[in-house]
Amino acid sequence: MSAIPELSPHIRRRLDDELRDLKLKIRSMGAASQNMFESALHSVESNSGFQEVIAADDEVDGYYMDIERQILDVLALQSPMASDLRFLTALLHVSLHLERVADMSVNIAKIGACVSHLPRNEPVMTTIMEMGGIALRMIEASMDAFANRDLDLCLRMPEMDDPVDRLNRGIIQEILPMCNDMRLLEWGMQIHVISRQIERVADHAVDIAEQTAFLITGEFREFTDASHPDNVDL
Repeated sequence: MSAIPELSPHIRRRLDDELRDLKLKIRSMGAASQNMFESALHSVESNSGFQEVIAADDEVDGYYMDIERQILDVLALQSPMASDLRFLTALLHVSLHLERVADMSVNIAKIGACVSHLPRNEPVMTTIMEMGGIALRMIEASMDAFANRDLDLCLRMPEMDDPVDRLNRGIIQEILPMCNDMRLLEWGMQIHVISRQIERVADHAVDIAEQTAFLITGEFREFTDASHPDNVDL
């Protein structure tokens, strides 16, 4: 079997430049998505700034389209090697997860705007902010793991996700006692949707860690098994 020819020094340098540029772009996209999510949480807490969150989605979408376009150009023109292909594949997935985090942030801001005129339950708000804080730290950790190729940090992400899942499952029990106050119940049911959005953000952080582990090891495996009874998404 003939050996795979090595890239010429010129092509290798050009490819390395493209890969470095993509690394910088994904870090910027991660920071933009993280900022959006943090702003979305703050908008719900403060009942303000909803439109600013929604408008910020254009920046993240721009990163997503630019990264995808650049990766396709590299694949078509630069003849990447196996390790480069693994990086590009992981990068495509990571950028998609970050774009979805931005979409979740928009959803949170839109729901927050819709219920901003309604009375609220402060203990439930405390739970939402606790969930959001954990998910925010998870996004930051997943991007740190990607930037630093930190496999140990990747493997800790499911454990970080456990409190988010637990709080999401329990929040409906905090909302049900509001049934005697229809306006408060309306607020509570919408806040439950926000809880689900936050839970999904945490899941995207875990997915980014999965892709990073694949990048490091060359083997892909899911960190959580959706078919397991303990992982049923309520």
